[in-house]
Parts: sequence; structure tokens; C-alpha cells
Amino acid sequence: MGDSFASATTIEPPVREIARRRLGAPAIGTATPRDAQRAMVRALCVDDHSVLIEGLRAQFAIDGSVRCVASLGSADELVDAVAEHRPDVVVLDIEMPGADVFEAADRLRHLHPGVRFVFLSAHVRDGFLASAYRSGASGYFAKGDDLEEIVDGLKRIARCAEGTFIMGSKVRARCQPPKKPAQRAAGKPAPGGPPSTLLDSLTQRELEVLRLIGKGLSRGEIGEELARSPKTIDGHQERIMKKLRVETRAELMRFAIREGLAQA
Repeated sequence: MGDSFASATTIEPPVREIARRRLGAPAIGTATPRDAQRAMVRALCVDDHSVLIEGLRAQFAIDGSVRCVASLGSADELVDAVAEHRPDVVVLDIEMPGADVFEAADRLRHLHPGVRFVFLSAHVRDGFLASAYRSGASGYFAKGDDLEEIVDGLKRIARCAEGTFIMGSKVRARCQPPKKPAQRAAGKPAPGGPPSTLLDSLTQRELEVLRLIGKGLSRGEIGEELARSPKTIDGHQERIMKKLRVETRAELMRFAIREGLAQA
């Protein structure tokens, strides 16, 4: 009896359904084009490499639930473009000519708080990741991530709650695993805070040693600069290499230069 009652309430009588079809109306339970358009995630892509944008467009077409409503070659006109096209999510390359992308994103966040934005970069750098989080982004993906993974991430970001931060697999691989509550020191960010990167694992002294390595100073010169023995500097360097998962001093130097530490 329960099944027959459910059927009577969810299935329209055949006569009415036939009438609907003759009038050209969609069958009950069928999504209309307007419904499908409303469910489509609208993306605005900002990148100075047209090849990447075309690759995203192609993946959007394969997926069928994301559409690129507009594209830009820089962040100069970002805020105006968002006001015009009303995207659900904005995909931002980091290293582009023109306006600083993090400043543009921060302005976008305040003017259009309902729009989510995600950074997509060829380089996964600790400094970039921290800046992306501070600007209010909802995610960070590497251009080396699979296009399918990036598109799936955009769909999640378009519907995520404010404060969510979604990372691609290559970005997650760079971050430290979250600490258990018992291991989390007082004053450390709680879960849901900024992602913890490898650079965050260094002490202030280790950061200073890494900065001087990036400047090309020898172990003896660093020891003189910090009033420490070369043996002490060797110990710092060994611990830095272990924390940053590198094997040579040359890699440490490249890391420091890439992260901008050598310029400090």
C-alpha cells in the first residue's frame, strides 16, 4: 500500500503527461535548458598563455558542467570583467604581466565576495601558496596537475563554503601533513587555517642560514655572519636539507632563490 501511494504522488497521470507532450512541454523530471544552464559552473580564466586557456576550454567541454564565460591575458581588467560576466569561479595565473595578481584577487574578494577564485601556477612555491591563502583564494593548483583534476576542483570550489582552501595533488605533496591535535603547539593555526608548507617547518635560525646560503655565502662566511662555528652551520644545513627534502647544497641555494629569500 505504501508503494502504491508513493507512485500515485510522484508519477503524473498519463492523460496529463500526454497533453504536456502535445503542447511541447518537457516531461516531468526532465531538466529544462534553463535548469541546465543554472547548474553550469561559469568560469572566468585569466592567463597570458592562450594554449592553457584552450586546454581548459577543451576539458570543460568534455566535462559538460563547466563553461568559460570569458578569458583575460592579465589581471588589469579583472574586477570589471567579473562585474560584466558574473562568473562562479575565477581561475588566476600567478606570474603574468600587468597588475599584481594577489592584489587584484584581494580587491576582487572585497568587491565581489560571492565569487570564488583559485590560483593556477606553473610553480608551486611556499611564498605563492601563503600569498594565495592570505588573499582569500579558495584553492591553488599546479599547471602540472591533470586537467580533469583541475576541473573537478573548480566545480568543488564554485560551490564551497567561504574559508575552504582546496589544493591540487602537486600542491598537497609540497605541504606538510597536518599535525594531530596532541602534537599541535600552542599558537599554531587550527585545522582550516593556512596550509603548512615545508618552509614553515624551519626555525628562525634555519631560515637565516638558508637566506645566506641563497646569497652564495660559504659555511665559513655564514658562521662569521651569525657568530657561529662552521660546524654549527653544517648542523643547521643538514637539518634544513632534511626538512626541505633536498639532497645537495646547490638545491638549497636554488630553493632560497626561488622563494625570494636571497633578496631579503
